[in-house]
Amino acid sequence: MTTVGFIGLGAMGSRMAGRLLDAGHELVVWNRTAEKMTPLTERGATPAADPADAARRAEVVITMVADPAALQDVSEGPNGVAGGAADSTTVIEMSTVGPSAVSRLASVLPAGTGLLDAPVLGSLAEAEAGSLRIFVGGPDALAGRWTPLLSALGSPIHVGPVGSGASAKLVANTTLFGVLGTLGEALALALGFGLSREMAFDVLAATPLASQAERRRPSIEKGEYPPRFPLSLARKDAELITDAAAAAGVDMRLTQAAWTWLADADEAGWGHRDYSAILAWLLQKH
Repeated sequence: MTTVGFIGLGAMGSRMAGRLLDAGHELVVWNRTAEKMTPLTERGATPAADPADAARRAEVVITMVADPAALQDVSEGPNGVAGGAADSTTVIEMSTVGPSAVSRLASVLPAGTGLLDAPVLGSLAEAEAGSLRIFVGGPDALAGRWTPLLSALGSPIHVGPVGSGASAKLVANTTLFGVLGTLGEALALALGFGLSREMAFDVLAATPLASQAERRRPSIEKGEYPPRFPLSLARKDAELITDAAAAAGVDMRLTQAAWTWLADADEAGWGHRDYSAILAWLLQKH
């Protein structure tokens, strides 16, 4: 089995780390909030003093943090992953941080350290069940070497060189935010026209949004949006998409519009709610 350093034990990271423990790997863990290490150390994981310490003890280090700033905090400087990584170490960056953050990470790691970027598609249930979709960017041989490890977390798909995983995740998230925004606006328009909510769902059942409308209908009707992925992080992801698109010279006006809904709700204090609550935000006047 492999000794894995795991950095970042939030809602997703803690579940992913638990999957690796269940698969029999030795785990060295670190989190800024030390208390979050306790459930895993009680199951046999070893706490690290800092990310550098975790990297020194491990064959492979996984980072799963909130945003590019957090990735810099845990990867750079003498106490960061780069400070403890060696030529024999592989770093697998699994956060949603965008390709520019992955490029920065590559620039601070020691020259011989392997790097894969492997962000995930899925939420808490998928992380717990080990059914995440994992977009892997990096050299073929390195991706092949660590595919068995990543398979404990879900289904890895090798999408290209370093940075490709981060890019693929932004492409996937573009569809999520666009669909939610379109669904919310369609329902708001139907109600604005005086159609009943039941009739609105009947209409949507005949459109390409049928499956999403049916999936989201219970939450809309109950006004309950179980927390899986905070709206504030969805806003961050949407900003990563628009920033990366601008850098690539791609016009993303629909995604920009979807981002404004997330930004408005976040600034109104909805950032802690699930990102799907953007539907409630759009429908609150109806």
